[in-house]
Amino acid sequence: MEKRTILAFALSFVILLLWSFVFSPKQEQTSSEKKEPLDKMKPAISESHETSIPRPAISPKTVQGDKLVFSKIKEKEVIIETPLYRAVISNVGAILKSFQLKKYNLTTDPHSPFIELVHLDKNGEDFIDFNFDRQPNPKNDKIIYKVNNDSLHLGHESFPRDLTFSSSVSDGVSIKQTLRFFPDKYHIDVLITLTNNSENQVQGNLKAHLKNLPPQGKKSYYSFIGIALLLDDELETIEPKEMKEEKYYSGRIGWLAYEDDFFMTAIIPDDQSKASFKGRLLPSDIIGATYISPSILLERGEQITSHFILYLGPRDLGILKQLGKKLDLAINFGFFDIIARPLLYVLRYCNQYVNNYGLSIIILTILIKILFWPLTQKSYKSMKEMQKLQPLMAKIREKHKDNKERMNKEIMGLYKTYKVNPMGGCLPMVIQIPVFFALFRILGNSIELRHAPFMLWINDLSTPDRLFTLPFSIPYMTPPCGIPVLTLLMGASMFVQQKMTPTPGDPTQAKIMMFLPIIFTIMFINFPSGLVLYWLTNNILSIGQQYRIKKRKD
Repeated sequence: MEKRTILAFALSFVILLLWSFVFSPKQEQTSSEKKEPLDKMKPAISESHETSIPRPAISPKTVQGDKLVFSKIKEKEVIIETPLYRAVISNVGAILKSFQLKKYNLTTDPHSPFIELVHLDKNGEDFIDFNFDRQPNPKNDKIIYKVNNDSLHLGHESFPRDLTFSSSVSDGVSIKQTLRFFPDKYHIDVLITLTNNSENQVQGNLKAHLKNLPPQGKKSYYSFIGIALLLDDELETIEPKEMKEEKYYSGRIGWLAYEDDFFMTAIIPDDQSKASFKGRLLPSDIIGATYISPSILLERGEQITSHFILYLGPRDLGILKQLGKKLDLAINFGFFDIIARPLLYVLRYCNQYVNNYGLSIIILTILIKILFWPLTQKSYKSMKEMQKLQPLMAKIREKHKDNKERMNKEIMGLYKTYKVNPMGGCLPMVIQIPVFFALFRILGNSIELRHAPFMLWINDLSTPDRLFTLPFSIPYMTPPCGIPVLTLLMGASMFVQQKMTPTPGDPTQAKIMMFLPIIFTIMFINFPSGLVLYWLTNNILSIGQQYRIKKRKD
């Protein structure tokens, strides 16, 4: 039984090491609320200066107002400035051309560019757009909208402001998009109004398209990049490689979103009735996702409205929870989500008082250590008792070395006589594994730790720690290559902790344990520094606990 336990323990670490080698994160590429009902929207007051940028329209055949125009139309770009973001919307198709988050920079340098959520300007694709797909479908030309404002500027004390795009198409169906912007919220309310001005009945579907280009070469094993949707109150996630063949879902779609490590863009329909979703991988590896409403029948002179919410911002659990619509389910920590979420809330709560996520991780580690203190005490006691039995077990092994069945029976009898549980030392460790993996997910994939400084050279707890930058590459170490001081300290603390732990009687087991600090150091070298800080703090607390137990017995 003991050898099987040792073998299982060793294989577990080998699997962890291989897993770390195969799925190690690649270097990040630089590519990238109190709600007011829409029916109470007040007319926006026209303000600001001319910000339009004249450009040729995409199609020579366009529609402006109620007139069909066959000449080139100049494009106008409307700029929206709020304390949270800067958005640029074109009057050609009412398309978002840019959306920059002012509170998030591309790097830890505060003067670096803002995070840009739109990555399609050079690919000829639209980021988010709404259209009414009729039956039969007329030629799909770009629509030139009339806009009620050339620009919007919202300060901290501003009221929500509206931007209205209005136009009509050749078959007599007028389309109006009213966007409401808030000064202190990342979401935008969208009201789509369809009016049938023709002499005929019109039938079709309202479609909301979401497209984006994932950062090329970016991959990590503790995060998700792709499309997510809430289908019948269940989270569905689709990775880009799964979208080579078209994906189709039908049911109650609560929302659909494009997610990367720390940010997301979501389309949230107000109508929760049965709808459809289509997703596929477009040329140039662009991800395309479409929400398709139930069939809409417009009688002559009839008008209908549909309400959507656009969310463009951080994957912040608090913000998404406040928005509602179950958008917080987009943040999923995998199998251990039920443990990870409470830990994240505790981490956020601690940070409210210390205002340093490094210190918050240390406080959280201390709280977890207190929680598992009785189990750890029992583990050390069991290992100590096992050490006392090693001489007797050695004699039994020598005496019955040619009779394995008799040897195992004698050893089990020894455990029974001295009331020792051979698994007593490992069981508390096994119980703590779910907590470790939960912390692994939140410390590697939480917006709270992105660019969060700790002290000295650690200025981003979501990335590996590197002191200095070396002019050469190191195998297995993700760039930038440098001295992983925190990781080396963690490995040294494991070595000290191991020296204080009762030595196993079995030589094979002792050799395996000797290699653990080296294995863990290699495995953690590319982990986020926040996770390494947790493990280092846990080791230091364990050393203190072992020292206390030893002194009390002495």
